Amino acid sequence: MSRLKKRYLEEVKTALQKKFVFDNPMKVPRVLKVVINMGIAEASKDKNSIQDCISELSQLAGQKPVVTKAKKAISNFKLREGQSIGLKVTLRGIRMYEFMDRFFNLACPRIGDFRGFSSKCDGRGNYSLGLNDQQVFPDIDLDKVKKTQGMHITFVTSAQTDDECVELLRLLGLPFKNLPISVAA
Repeated sequence: MSRLKKRYLEEVKTALQKKFVFDNPMKVPRVLKVVINMGIAEASKDKNSIQDCISELSQLAGQKPVVTKAKKAISNFKLREGQSIGLKVTLRGIRMYEFMDRFFNLACPRIGDFRGFSSKCDGRGNYSLGLNDQQVFPDIDLDKVKKTQGMHITFVTSAQTDDECVELLRLLGLPFKNLPISVAA
């Protein structure tokens, strides 16, 4: 069992049930999936750079990403229909907990001038954040990185409100601005 999943089951679940007073233990919020998106618009001109992005994202996620393609052509953006414009990975289960553990404890402290993430959610209990550089992850070999690439990470939870989502992620270890950081396991 993952270290973070064990922590969720033993500590976080009971803390959330006490704070929000759920009458049914199945109502306690949990993380359903983590979606990682990487836009590769500039890299789409070169096949080798697309392969570099795919290999970097697969190192981070532990599984091969799906290449997203443009649905229609937009001449102002020099975009052709069917052209590769992004990569996405959906993590569930053990891979999700392993990624979150590495992200919370290893990658976040390596972000330059980092003071915490905003506690603003999407209004439906999901949380998204963006990174400017994939090099904050220790999994990436810095000698092989040719170009810095940003990404969006979305944490999809079963929380009904934003407060429940922020509290869940805070207790799991995601550092937020102006919120006390939980004690790491």
